Amino acid sequence: MFRSFLVMSDAYLALEDGRVVEARGRAPGRTRGELVFTTAYTGYEESLTDPSYEEQVLTFSYPLIGNYGVRAERFESDRVHPRAAVAREFTDEVVSWLAEEGIPAVDHLDTRDLVTSIREEGAMKVGIAAGEDATPEDAKAELAKCKGMSDHVDIGAQVSTPELTTFEGDGDTTVALVDCGAKQSIADSLVERGATVHVLPYDASAEDVSALEPDVLFISNGPGDPKNYTATRELVEDFAGEIPLAGICLGQQIVASALGGTTEKMAFGHRGVNQPVRDLQTGKVVMTTQNHGYTVADPGEHLDVTQINVNDDTAEGLESEELDVITRQYHPEAHPGPHDSLGFFDDVLSMSDSAGNGRKRRIIAD
Repeated sequence: MFRSFLVMSDAYLALEDGRVVEARGRAPGRTRGELVFTTAYTGYEESLTDPSYEEQVLTFSYPLIGNYGVRAERFESDRVHPRAAVAREFTDEVVSWLAEEGIPAVDHLDTRDLVTSIREEGAMKVGIAAGEDATPEDAKAELAKCKGMSDHVDIGAQVSTPELTTFEGDGDTTVALVDCGAKQSIADSLVERGATVHVLPYDASAEDVSALEPDVLFISNGPGDPKNYTATRELVEDFAGEIPLAGICLGQQIVASALGGTTEKMAFGHRGVNQPVRDLQTGKVVMTTQNHGYTVADPGEHLDVTQINVNDDTAEGLESEELDVITRQYHPEAHPGPHDSLGFFDDVLSMSDSAGNGRKRRIIAD
């Protein structure tokens, strides 16, 4: 499937804390980004093609990445999104894939030390240089270019669909999915339940949404700071109380901020497939897939926290019965990960059955 890429070379990672880490270059290049880690030990294809990793450097804590090959049918988008990939060891097939995508890949370093540093100091910027002529100075020069990356306000344009795309289901429900960096499996999960899904750009207008006459407005996952998705937040403000609203990951953060809540950046985020979430009503704990660096700090007066993370009590589920809103900070569609929370999509589609036409009164101030 991929051309052989077995060249070994020098590689260097210049960290924001001042260290320079030596590694083995497997796919060459110069790049920089936010250094984050995932604890997932499977699903590397899905992780590498998840748009939520845009502009980040993804470190795998599991030591061997690529032991079951690379298959395009498992991809969550049409390209690799992290700016670079780091592992204790990559297989040749993964390296060949990343090289063809133009993504630097480095291995043969102590990823345990990197993960520990991120957990203790927080996510940090990193510059990477890999190749036969790579030097520590090259990596430091890349790190110096990181200034201002956190202020990147148009990151949604890099990951969103450029135009309306429709996936037909065999039922009666219509979902307008606003693509802030949506994983393909979100649309697939809705279509499998009979919904017709219209995928819209992240900066779609209220008129674009209204023209579809959707039963549910769904805000997707995506990369970056939720405050930078102004147009998407305005959609939530426009339609809250008019049609049911749902959101996943970044979508939860955008919905909360549009309805009076606040968000904040986490120290190192949640990224992996073993995050425990407790439902506050039932007490049940499920394992979930997560990939986010921001969280809802305060849901505001219109939303109730219904689920929390067992490890740090952050908000994992928000709901409003009065406004027909349901959101999740984790990824119910998994891919990769446990399927404990797939019922979320049934809950979302059931809102369209109970909402009625014009029954919900608008309570969000214009």
